[in-house]
Amino acid sequence: MTNTNEIRIGIIGLGFMGRTHLAAYRSAIAAGANARIAAVADPNIERALAAATGNLSTGTAPDLNAAALARLIDGTERFSDAVRLIASGSVDVVSICTPTDTHVDLAIAAIKAGVHVLVEKPVATRSADVARLIGVAREHPRILVMPAMCMRFWPGWPWLKEKIDAARTGGGEWGRFIGVTFQRLGSGPTWSKEFYADATRSGGALVDLHIHDADFALWCFGAPLKVTCVGTLDHCTTMYRFSGEHAPAHIVAQGGWNHAPGFPFTMRYTALFEGATAVFDLADPISPLRVYRANSTDTIDLPGVNGYEAEAAHMLAAIVATRNGEPVTLRATLDDAMLVTKVLEAERQSQLNGGCQLV
Repeated sequence: MTNTNEIRIGIIGLGFMGRTHLAAYRSAIAAGANARIAAVADPNIERALAAATGNLSTGTAPDLNAAALARLIDGTERFSDAVRLIASGSVDVVSICTPTDTHVDLAIAAIKAGVHVLVEKPVATRSADVARLIGVAREHPRILVMPAMCMRFWPGWPWLKEKIDAARTGGGEWGRFIGVTFQRLGSGPTWSKEFYADATRSGGALVDLHIHDADFALWCFGAPLKVTCVGTLDHCTTMYRFSGEHAPAHIVAQGGWNHAPGFPFTMRYTALFEGATAVFDLADPISPLRVYRANSTDTIDLPGVNGYEAEAAHMLAAIVATRNGEPVTLRATLDDAMLVTKVLEAERQSQLNGGCQLV
């Protein structure tokens, strides 16, 4: 008997991020989500199977080798053309995990077909392209479109936002929030090398990698007044200036992928409060998140999922709520994608101009 309430999932693109989304949905389904992987699309599925390896240098990739990937997509409909998958009627939601310059057109096709969309970041490298997608999405308000801003879901990062929010409203246990420094550093991507090497398509590390910390800062503090960014597309450091009574004094994010091959991927924040310093370090072998105070160091227990898994579960839950006529608040929206894209454009202008840039 057909399960009419089951959410049918389509994955567009079976590269590194497509395999990551497959594993994330697999986790959500194992945890009880009423869903299944119904279809996949890739111009060369056999090549994608051959290219699948396992954990990559980020330390966040799923252990999804060729054999595991083949098992996961066994029995699914397979398409060499993404638009045909979207138009097939076989799926209720798609994850768009293709090169950045294809995201907007594929998302628009899905929206017009009545298919919900989880679209990988960056949604686009230009705010004008994000605006085009927003225009179509507003014409179809019952279709959910969420940019895959995974740091909003990563264990230890929503925790920090909660602590910052509490401190800024006077209810924090550690007093005033002072500032935070983010680091996201590594060697260049080992997958889709030609795409990532072409900054006109990928935007370089500033757009494709640094976006995670830029977006998280905006989630915490809203739109910045000014940015100052130094460096290059492959390695940048940005200082953000916010306005308002509770504006933080010091927000800095460094991102780059021009380190030597073999350099360990670094994903870290150091958040400073009057009475404590919180440090997240992905490489910490005991606990990624620690809080240092005058007479103690505490490790913080975190959920046993990664950000991709929590993101996929959030999207599936939002689809269920929409079907039930319940209000839905997505943790990341296209308006958020527009803001971060505009901020990144301002950061690039700051690099080129050698000074502070209004957003």
